[in-house]
Amino acid sequence: MPLFRAALDDYLATLRGRNYSPRSIALYDEDIRRLAAILTDIAPESVTTHDIRRALAGLHGKGYAAKSLARMLSAWRGFYAHLGRQGRVRANPCLGVRPPKGPKRLPHTLSPDEMGRMLSDVTDDDPMARRDRAMFELMYSSGLRLAELVGLDLGGIDLAQGEATVTGKGRKTRIVPVGRLALEALRVWLAVRAQVSRDEHALFVGARGQRISPRVVQARLKRLALARDVGQRVHPHALRHSFASHVLQSSGDLRAVQEMLGHASLSTTQVYTHLDYQHLAQVYDQAHPRAKKKT
Repeated sequence: MPLFRAALDDYLATLRGRNYSPRSIALYDEDIRRLAAILTDIAPESVTTHDIRRALAGLHGKGYAAKSLARMLSAWRGFYAHLGRQGRVRANPCLGVRPPKGPKRLPHTLSPDEMGRMLSDVTDDDPMARRDRAMFELMYSSGLRLAELVGLDLGGIDLAQGEATVTGKGRKTRIVPVGRLALEALRVWLAVRAQVSRDEHALFVGARGQRISPRVVQARLKRLALARDVGQRVHPHALRHSFASHVLQSSGDLRAVQEMLGHASLSTTQVYTHLDYQHLAQVYDQAHPRAKKKT
């Protein structure tokens, strides 16, 4: 690890400057440390493609899942791209290396009925309950990542235009539409927000008046899902997945969904076409007289 330490610290500082979330930075740190622990006697500038393949094969032999190995390789590739920009390496040793293939898991989504139960109107006068509904309506309405939600400031919402300006991965800014019900929930929250905080610039604040933390959002969503009898598997990213799946099922416009989600590559968005096909297949099995009923 000592041979990698300075280069890794510099890379993590660069990621912080690009507004990467603390969780993402922690994963990059962990994954690159794991590479350094394998290549203990090799300086990062001397690592070859053979070394990368050897490290990946060793981790695969220890039982690491294909998804974890793909994430590690991506972290290593980004680290060496950074060293390349600094002129410390001539070529990225991770290029051309592919992780082992694993089974594809489709993202967990909620049905429109489940989302309706989750986001039904709040009769509680508690400002935190009104905040929760505004947060989750906005996440579902606009397909926001958790980090994008907690990073929103008051100036990032334009109620008149029905838009939100969010900063995503790599500090990329995009404008997303905000639906009618989300706008209504936001107006209700903003009407009581001053009871909790007057100085904080964040759109969503905690009980102490400071910017809400990701952990609080996760805990409040889990609590709401249980209270509305939706289940225990509901996490913030499920609202983003549900947004993408439902919009794609209604419109069929994959490119528009890509832009709203802020995906750099269309291939990332295409996972939702599998969900859309899954939905169509279920309708077919139930409706077509020649369909083979599934057991």
